[in-house]
Amino acid sequence: MKDKRIDHAGAAAAFIADAPHLAFHDERLWDMRQKRDAQMHLLPEWQELRTLASQIKEHTLANLPDYLEQFERNATRNGIHVHWARDGAEHNRIVAEILQARGATTLIKSKSMVTEECDMRPYLAARGITVTETDLGERIQQLDDQLPSHIVVPAVHKLTGDVARVFATHYGTDPNADDPRQLAEAQRQAARPVILHADAGMTGANFAVAETGTFVVCTNEGNADLSATVPGVHIATLGIERLVPRMSDLGVFVRMLSRSALGSPITQYTTHFRGPQDGGEMHVILVDNGRSARLGMADFWTSLKCIRCGACMNTCPVYRRSGGLSYGAVYSGPIGAIIDPTFNERKYSTLPFASTLNGSCTNVCPVRIDIHDQLYKWRRVLVDHHQMPFVKREIMHMAGKLMGQPRLYRAAIAGAETALGTLPRFALYSWLNPWGKQRELPHPVEETFHAWYRRTRSGNGTADTGR
Repeated sequence: MKDKRIDHAGAAAAFIADAPHLAFHDERLWDMRQKRDAQMHLLPEWQELRTLASQIKEHTLANLPDYLEQFERNATRNGIHVHWARDGAEHNRIVAEILQARGATTLIKSKSMVTEECDMRPYLAARGITVTETDLGERIQQLDDQLPSHIVVPAVHKLTGDVARVFATHYGTDPNADDPRQLAEAQRQAARPVILHADAGMTGANFAVAETGTFVVCTNEGNADLSATVPGVHIATLGIERLVPRMSDLGVFVRMLSRSALGSPITQYTTHFRGPQDGGEMHVILVDNGRSARLGMADFWTSLKCIRCGACMNTCPVYRRSGGLSYGAVYSGPIGAIIDPTFNERKYSTLPFASTLNGSCTNVCPVRIDIHDQLYKWRRVLVDHHQMPFVKREIMHMAGKLMGQPRLYRAAIAGAETALGTLPRFALYSWLNPWGKQRELPHPVEETFHAWYRRTRSGNGTADTGR
């Protein structure tokens, strides 16, 4: 069902039950967080850069129509064909028309979250066009028919053995291979012939510069450069929020992107595309797909500042211990939990609740998005729009009634203390207590704070009046 709610808790429970994958995932992402911190401490101006990056993005979003038109004018002047897509369906249609007009039946592409967002591959496959991902992680996920589980490292949830089995199925390699270099070489050997004979290539874009009509792609594998330059046709897809006004602004973001994402000073390749090759074609598709509507949301428009670094995912204790696939969406982790409901409020209504609201995501965001605050605000919106599951809604309603009546609340606390001390474990840890699936209930106390307060203050004229 298109609008069926994502069962994040159920998917997370399955991931947690797999101890080897859980341990690797948690440790790998926390290592990326620590490397990010090390890079941060090397730059005394780090917090100043975060503030500047945030200000540039907010200024750009406040003047987005003007900068989009400026980019279009300058890109067209550079020989780029600029297309506008209202939504994913229009984006996919534009791509298909470009390819079909040139008789192209094979497309190689580098990582692009927007094309995932638009569900482009199935659309093109239905029209006889084969799409091959050239990014190693994206290709692994494509072969395994899974969404990317992370914005930067799409297959981070997989162990070496998982990749070996996927490659054995599709490439005929050794299913017991345990050398990552051997597996990477298998992908390289499988990809090169496809790249060399592709009819067209496709990339995303990390940033686009309005004053020059150019765009920048940051990668570590070099596959984006091959996808863009080997075929004669290069299509670049980017969300309308990827703009920065000036080339001088770009340096702020290039300095922060890889440091925030992987804890490295810069990506291996930072490629500036200005126009088509001699005798070639270049197309840029500017995709809205709900971004204009989000820009009009008073509480959530700043999520458009996101530069897709994944730092919030690497630090999030819930994401690290539940895996990206448990979110059931292209965008996972804290940033996904505030973006996804803008696409489908009902389907992704459980995601803003998959957070402890500890604020770590906000603290590491290079453009200072108030992620944890937006998670809280989304919860309020979802409750107001009746998008909470029935059981949770009723429990919260009863809790509100209980906490709104002090005498009843204190009686319930006393009863709970008695139950904790007397009831057998099977009664306390049942399906009625989902909180206890992963946690031990607190030990009963001999005296509550309220009882202590009444006892010690009753002779001072400050005894409780029942309120």
